[in-house]
Amino acid sequence: MSRLFAALQNNAAFLLVVVTLSWGGNAVAGRLAVGHVSPLLLTEFRWVITGAILLVFGRHHLRADWPVIRQNLPKLIAMGASGFAIFNFFMYSALVYTTAINVTIIQAGMPMFIFILSFVVFRVSTHWAQAMGYSVTLIGVVIAAAQGDPRQLLALEINYGDFLMLIAAFIYGAYSAALHAKPDIHWVSMLGIMAISAAAISIPAVAYEAAIGSLIFPSGLRGWGVVWFTALFPAMLAQGLFIKAVGIFGPNRAALYLNLVPIFGALLAVLILGEAFHLYHALALALVIGGIFLAQKLAPKS
Repeated sequence: MSRLFAALQNNAAFLLVVVTLSWGGNAVAGRLAVGHVSPLLLTEFRWVITGAILLVFGRHHLRADWPVIRQNLPKLIAMGASGFAIFNFFMYSALVYTTAINVTIIQAGMPMFIFILSFVVFRVSTHWAQAMGYSVTLIGVVIAAAQGDPRQLLALEINYGDFLMLIAAFIYGAYSAALHAKPDIHWVSMLGIMAISAAAISIPAVAYEAAIGSLIFPSGLRGWGVVWFTALFPAMLAQGLFIKAVGIFGPNRAALYLNLVPIFGALLAVLILGEAFHLYHALALALVIGGIFLAQKLAPKS
């Protein structure tokens, strides 16, 4: 059993499936949160809880890594603030002005930003097989977003919310590409510092939410259940495993898995929220998995 656990820890593909499954669950949690906890307060709570847990249980890693952390503190703060907090601010704001379909399709462009920024900043090129695999996964995401009906795509309109989501996708793409140059510290230390910075930068957003009268403090089992789920799984577990998986695969290979997020989100909505399962769900999942498989098989491993 210990050998199996060790093997899974170093299997980037397995880690990324867990990551994207957790982030898909985050979308369902967001729907369950409506009326029970406001989105910006939810963001604040998830990073406060994550940061507190990692500070307590990861303090020996933080102590050992502190000399390197101190040298790279501005970089770590910037990465946590942008990838963990500012990304969510822009995405939540985008959903006020645009549709979930638009957000899903634009978010599927995130791997492209990772490819471009990895090349521009770090001169890491994208293999043709990765580009082909990404194209196949993108088709799967678009089919899922359009619910298998191309007429929905023709009816889409570009608006201010789409611009905000484009910024959000760019920000997370930049964060992911920046993992090329992450300091050589334990992932617990890295995630802990970034979680604390995300919690700190989220405070003004919560104050704004309170000022406009939209602050909803967690209420009941559902409200607090969503808070703890998003803190333990999409925040702490998924972000930590994503850092580890990128360290094994590199951002470009890991980026292909990100398009599993909307697919898993749709499937979890079927299982948890009782939404209907359709043939286009199966087709979309097959295309996303197929695109990842093609890229993994045809692209060089290093």
